[in-house]
Amino acid sequence: MPRSVNSVASRARRKKLLKLTKGNFLSRNNVWTVAKNTWEKGQQYAYRDRKTKKRTFRGLWIQRINAAVRPFDMSYSEFIGKLIKLGIVLNRKTLADLALNHPQAFEAVVKKVKAA
Repeated sequence: MPRSVNSVASRARRKKLLKLTKGNFLSRNNVWTVAKNTWEKGQQYAYRDRKTKKRTFRGLWIQRINAAVRPFDMSYSEFIGKLIKLGIVLNRKTLADLALNHPQAFEAVVKKVKAA
């Protein structure tokens, strides 16, 4: 009995992956084994960096808040400590956005924290 290999499905599977690696350099986009390895490694980086992105943005927000409270003679840690003590529930993303896009609103928050 002849060996059944289902070449139609195999080719479709390979073509699908080669389509995903379109735009890669040299053999990374058209040689099956190299393209497969490239794509798999790319998926690993994507998974890892979805986690890293969260850390990076938190750091960015903290830097922005720190830079915004310095003109009011406060440090970031002082500001956050007093904010928590007062029970004002604003996360770092929101605070950084206020500092960057709505300076008057951020100033009001800082003055409220500073007064307490």
